[in-house]
Amino acid sequence: MERSTRPYLIRALHAWALDSGLTPQIAVDTGLPGVQVPASHVREGQIVLNIHPEAVRQLELGDNTISFFARFSGKSEPVVIPVHAVLAIYARENGRGIQFQPEEGDSTPTPDP
Repeated sequence: MERSTRPYLIRALHAWALDSGLTPQIAVDTGLPGVQVPASHVREGQIVLNIHPEAVRQLELGDNTISFFARFSGKSEPVVIPVHAVLAIYARENGRGIQFQPEEGDSTPTPDP
């Protein structure tokens, strides 16, 4: 089975944003199984999350899952995101990044423009 490029691209663009002094953000499809985010912050089935080291704790950009702790309305919450639920990763300041297309066997919709 061929490995997905998605986790590698996420890690690369995360590193690029940090090296460039920018804020990496991910757009996530919250309707997919395994996504654990505070429901009160979900908008139209998606959430945008700041994954800058100053905004999160214990960030793990794994091959299958992204996990970390972040503050929502002043409360620390665990966040778990299957990599296939990431719709895009980009820099908040300039919007540069990548929008992912569904991979074979992946029913992830493309994000709204």
